[in-house]
Amino acid sequence: MKKCLSMALLLLALLLQASAMAKLTPEALPTGVTLAASVEGITEYQMKNGLRVLLAPDPSKPTITVNTTYLVGSKHENYGETGMAHLLEHLIFKGTPTYPMAFAEMQKRGMRMNGTTWVDRTNYFASFAANEADLDWYLRWSADAMVNSFIAKKDLDSEMTVVRNEMEMGENDPFRSLYGKALAAAYRWHNYGKDTIGARADVENVSIERLQAFYRKYYQPDNAVLVVTGKFDEAKTLKLINETAGAIARPGRKLDTHYTLDAAQDGETTVTVRRVGDTQIVLAMYHTPPAAGADFAALRVLAQILGDTPSGRLHKALVENKLAAAVFACPFQTREPGILTFGAQLP
Repeated sequence: MKKCLSMALLLLALLLQASAMAKLTPEALPTGVTLAASVEGITEYQMKNGLRVLLAPDPSKPTITVNTTYLVGSKHENYGETGMAHLLEHLIFKGTPTYPMAFAEMQKRGMRMNGTTWVDRTNYFASFAANEADLDWYLRWSADAMVNSFIAKKDLDSEMTVVRNEMEMGENDPFRSLYGKALAAAYRWHNYGKDTIGARADVENVSIERLQAFYRKYYQPDNAVLVVTGKFDEAKTLKLINETAGAIARPGRKLDTHYTLDAAQDGETTVTVRRVGDTQIVLAMYHTPPAAGADFAALRVLAQILGDTPSGRLHKALVENKLAAAVFACPFQTREPGILTFGAQLP
């Protein structure tokens, strides 16, 4: 009897999970929303304003994670603009007229949130205990922040000093110092060779008007991807997204096409950095295809085989034989041709 009851409960749980994971039919989609693709539990929807939405419900999780990625990073910065994508990441959390204390409210709700900036993108994410109230609040704030963030001079002045401290930390770090100079040598023309944090002179002198223009150009629904995963109702969530971020007007501007690429390197390039301190680091960089290229998966496997600790071949050959204190391998996962870096810190 107990075995039958257990089996019945298991079947009921599976049925409930299957029901929760069931995908919306095209007929049931909110007005203006189209189904783009569905693969292994992840469904992509397209809003009429160009926003891409990926929903991955998982009833087994006790949490919800929301991630908004804007397809803008340091690659998109022009002369005098270096560091602007990263500065914007700091300023978005300063709020909007509707949500003037956004960051404090997230903390009050117990959300774990942050933002990151890289060469191709900037993203904002939050994880919290699964409940409709917090999901509703966060999605409404996220939509409002897309086009109504303050981006105010007073916030730029305060955050500029925070960013400058981050710069100084990087300048004092032997690895980051060497890595930045090696990367600059690897790319002669492409912006992948520039540090995402930017040039000190640009960060200290950029005008608020220029930063606001950068924000208005790139923080738009047709340049964003919204992902929701965890324990949530897919139909209700899609409806809410359509009513908030999906209701933002599609911008009239057209984003520039990026076509700058470096020519094939005509020989080995060597970079030597001599500075105060006794930390010795060796790097080797190799040009690689973009992350979407056919060979990139093999490169990731190669990096794992060689650079993993403690099972990687470099670790066994160098660290275990006391020729290095630490080793690593890191593929540059980028939209355009990237870099595979191998490194070792000498004992």
